[in-house]
Amino acid sequence: MTLLLAVVLSALAERSVLSTSVLFLAVGFGAARAGVPGFSGDAHMLSTFAELALFSILINDGLRVRTDELRQTWHLPGRALILGLPVTLAVTAVLAHAIAGLAWWPSLLVGAALSPTDPVFASALIGAEHVPVRLRRLLNVESGLNDGLALPIVLGLLSMHGAARATPAQAVAEVAGGVVLGVVVAWLAVRLVRLPFIAVTHQYAPLGVVAVALIVFSLSKLTHMNEFVSAFVAAVTLAHLVPRARETFAPVGEPVSETLKLAALLIFGALLPPELLRGPAANYVFAFLVILLARPVAIGLALFGSELPRQEWLTAAWFGPKGFASIFFGLLILRSGAEQADRIFDLLALAVTVSVLAHSSTDVLFARWFRQATAA
Repeated sequence: MTLLLAVVLSALAERSVLSTSVLFLAVGFGAARAGVPGFSGDAHMLSTFAELALFSILINDGLRVRTDELRQTWHLPGRALILGLPVTLAVTAVLAHAIAGLAWWPSLLVGAALSPTDPVFASALIGAEHVPVRLRRLLNVESGLNDGLALPIVLGLLSMHGAARATPAQAVAEVAGGVVLGVVVAWLAVRLVRLPFIAVTHQYAPLGVVAVALIVFSLSKLTHMNEFVSAFVAAVTLAHLVPRARETFAPVGEPVSETLKLAALLIFGALLPPELLRGPAANYVFAFLVILLARPVAIGLALFGSELPRQEWLTAAWFGPKGFASIFFGLLILRSGAEQADRIFDLLALAVTVSVLAHSSTDVLFARWFRQATAA
């Protein structure tokens, strides 16, 4: 029923602040509170859907990356990752300590978990052709890689207090291994289909990307490599070696990613406890400042002195949406039994909720702003 409603309202959502993401989040929350059967919420189910949604989204985003364009604008996402992510972590940790009242170690954990960004809640912006390429590449590549960079930090902080099953060195190895795995699997797949006696029909062509994605996901699990990094890198490699792969896969990949995203938001909404929304005002102040202060400060420092025009800088400063990576890290922290894990998860959940409401409702407005600027 909710999915059908989203389909019916999709055209309206494309030209207004109405967001299907907010719709599914609200329906999940309301249905669970009303006691609707099947909406009790399950943390394991949320973890599974969040992981699958993020994986499929990164496949789609990686396919959008054009390496020829990236070579010209690589320094912008590079700055956002190398400088922006640590600054985001630091500012968020200070806010968690000063406003939410957490000790320094849990504050750093909150900062690490909220440092990645999620492109799915800025899809109207990233997918708009009239938005400058360098801005879209900045947001796309940054969000494709920053969760892999944040994971070793999260695991490192957990291991310092004996609450992680992996050491920081193992986490770094997982990320590096994910890069190698993504490149190798994609390269081998392309070499296979280019053999002289091999031919791929038009009907089965989109399934080639699906097959690579499934192989990457399975091997990542078997070898304990980072599946998110391997997904993004495999997709970028495919797009570089077979440029038509992005157009071939889009009719299949985008609906699948959208469905998984909406399912994850429905479950996330069902899991949100009413006590979270009735929490202290300090929690809300923290959540809003993560969006209104941490991201702009981080991007401002990271892109200081760059050639980015004011309109693009303001857009990059606003669109640092918190999403499935933060949810995934939050569940990881919750399962670890770390000190104040419940409090940490509550702050993460509230920040993600505020971000979903704010960013998925304004991406259309920013895309329209660029369209008007282009037409002027």
